[in-house]
Amino acid sequence: MDLKELIVPNDSKIVFYIADGLGGLPHPDFEFKTELEYARTPNLDALAKKSVLGRTIPVRHGITPGSGPAHFGLFGYDPAFIEVGRGVLEALGVNFPLKKGDIAIRCNFATLDAEGKIQDRRAGRIPTEEAIPVLEKIKKAVGGRIEDVEVFVFPVKEYRFGVVLRGEGLSACIPDTDPQEVGVKPLEVKAECEEGKKTERILKKFVEIAHKAIKDEKRANGFLLRGISELPDLEPFPKKFKLRSLALANYPMYKGLARLVGMDTPEAGDKFDDLIKSLKEKWNEYDFFFIHYKWTDKAGEDGDFLKKVHYIEEFDSYLPEVLKLKPDVLVITGDHSTPALWKGHSWHPSPLLLYSKFAGADSAERFTERECKHGYLGMIYSFDLMPIVLANAGRLKKFGA
Repeated sequence: MDLKELIVPNDSKIVFYIADGLGGLPHPDFEFKTELEYARTPNLDALAKKSVLGRTIPVRHGITPGSGPAHFGLFGYDPAFIEVGRGVLEALGVNFPLKKGDIAIRCNFATLDAEGKIQDRRAGRIPTEEAIPVLEKIKKAVGGRIEDVEVFVFPVKEYRFGVVLRGEGLSACIPDTDPQEVGVKPLEVKAECEEGKKTERILKKFVEIAHKAIKDEKRANGFLLRGISELPDLEPFPKKFKLRSLALANYPMYKGLARLVGMDTPEAGDKFDDLIKSLKEKWNEYDFFFIHYKWTDKAGEDGDFLKKVHYIEEFDSYLPEVLKLKPDVLVITGDHSTPALWKGHSWHPSPLLLYSKFAGADSAERFTERECKHGYLGMIYSFDLMPIVLANAGRLKKFGA
């Protein structure tokens, strides 16, 4: 069955209000509650009483997703069959004119000790204005080319920057050099296929030149290569679901994700207030709205339970502004879980809320992981959510006679 054959466009409005890394785990230091349970969320709780709840599995049971696969699932694509790295997403996120055959890399500035071991994988989360002068040193040292390959270096946000290689005979079959731990040296650049030997050689030279140029920096004296990748082939989201689609995000990678699937992604501003303002301004121009709130995920990765609680409460405080627009279908969830207890993305299900006048309601008193466990929607794969949403929006006709 081709879902597209069942879709019937109408005037309904669909909103995905997404708190990145929303799901948590009961924390022994905080009454054995999750961050969502510990937070004061009057608006989410009031909406839960007239909505249906459930949980989503981003990829497959037990699989911890990166941000890319987690969002592909939310957008209705099966992430198990899509290969795209963060390098591509970061490049698209800052509007780099990526071409087929380009190799894109997302890099983290890092702090290395005298022995070259990693002290901080994110260089203290240096701000963008501190990262740019360091990046200029790298660009000057590299000179825009290594052998016959063009090398583009550009800032992304905070401690993140991007590198794109453009030339003949390149391949993305090179894993990250980020060991995902401190106290050890970055991993060696090493191709996993014969076609990647040239790319391996170019990247080794790049790392050598760039590290030499920034070795005297106090915080950003090293970097890690991540998400080495090239453009995939994907059916655009607006065509796949027949929806005029708008994505509102502050962080480049999430803009990149949305651009990759064909959503419109205006430069709305650096604050969440800016996204809410854009949502109101663009309301009459689109059918589908994806609004991304990043800060819950950042606090979870830092293992800061109370900071994540604070950001959940902030996320809750903006909900009335969304509800004033009277969306026909409103989905509230996370792309994945980032429990402070785990200090990173995890495989645990994400809490899910779906509101529409056709959805019905559970007996829930709050929007929490425990309440979602007993919700009408049950536990579903993220990529199965879009058909449910379209049905609630009156956008799916009957299948068969």
